[in-house]
Amino acid sequence: MEPGELVRGTRERLGLSQRTLALRAGTTQAAVSRIERGLVSPTFATLRQLMLAMGEQPELSARRLPTEWDPLHLASTLARSPEERLRLAFSWNRMSRRIAIAGQTARSDDD
Repeated sequence: MEPGELVRGTRERLGLSQRTLALRAGTTQAAVSRIERGLVSPTFATLRQLMLAMGEQPELSARRLPTEWDPLHLASTLARSPEERLRLAFSWNRMSRRIAIAGQTARSDDD
C-alpha cells in the first residue's frame, strides 16, 4: 500500500477532512492532498506525524526477499565465472557441514 493510500484510507475511515487532519498534524490541507494523490512521497517522519494525528501508530518493517528477487545478488552471481560459482558452492557446503557438526557437538554436550 502506498503512503497516500494509507493516509486517505485512514482519514476517510475516521470521517476526517483533509483540513482537519492538516490542522491536527501541523501542516496544510494542500500538503495532505498532495500526499494522498501520490504527487509527493512523504518521509517516514511526515507519515508518522499524520498517522499519529489520527490516533494511529505507524510501524515500519522489512524482510529479506528471496535471492531470485535480489537484482544485485543475481547480477553479482552472473558476473562470476562457472568455476568461481562452483568454488563458492563448495565453500558454502563446507561451511554448512561445519555448522551441522557444531550443532551436534553442542547437543551432545548438553546431555
